[in-house]
Amino acid sequence: MNATLVLISLMLSVVLGGFFVTYLHKTNKAQIIKLLLAFSGGFLLAIAFTHFIPELYHDSTSSIGFYILIGFLIQLLMEFFSGGIEHGHVHVHKGQAMPWGLFISLSVHSIIEGIPLGNQLIGHEIAHHHEQGNSLLLGILFHQLPVAIALMTLLINTRLSLVKAWIVLLLFGIMTPLGVVIGLLTIPGAFGLDYPIVLAIVVGMFLHISTTIIFETSENHKFNLLKLASIMVGCSLAFLMN
Repeated sequence: MNATLVLISLMLSVVLGGFFVTYLHKTNKAQIIKLLLAFSGGFLLAIAFTHFIPELYHDSTSSIGFYILIGFLIQLLMEFFSGGIEHGHVHVHKGQAMPWGLFISLSVHSIIEGIPLGNQLIGHEIAHHHEQGNSLLLGILFHQLPVAIALMTLLINTRLSLVKAWIVLLLFGIMTPLGVVIGLLTIPGAFGLDYPIVLAIVVGMFLHISTTIIFETSENHKFNLLKLASIMVGCSLAFLMN
């Protein structure tokens, strides 16, 4: 993977979400967010089970499961402040104040998931796991798009002007690239954290997000056909990448 292209693609996914909200007002954004989230949830869950977890246990000790659990719990804690916007919960009240706690939580999440991607770009991962890096990048991109849509939907309903809403969105957009840069600059083993540990934490976060998306994609305990299809397409794409 080329570092510049990775950073550009991460920013573009957020910008695309902002354009979607700003210029497609008549589109049923709520339904599209749900379908995109269902697709990303299926993809994240599948790559966690078919790519990352087997490889983490293969290349690390059994204690790696502890760090996966830590990632799961970190995401659970962050959603206390974000209100669950990572999986489509957008509580919009016209004229509301800017929810900075939500923004900070989303930013921390984005920085963390960017770090192992940066590690991969400088070859901290096992050399033959090239497809792992593509899976991680795609997982982040597929999830960032609906999150950016949800965030911009919330921002334009705050007291911020449209210009300021875009500034906040773009500020959010640089968080994952910032995590990538941190990963690029991180010395393996620094602060006691190796690449597998950081990746395991991100995988735990993915597991929480994906399972929550899938379980909350049901209505009256029945899957809508389009949402079920979106989940299956996301899972199938991950399987094809094996």
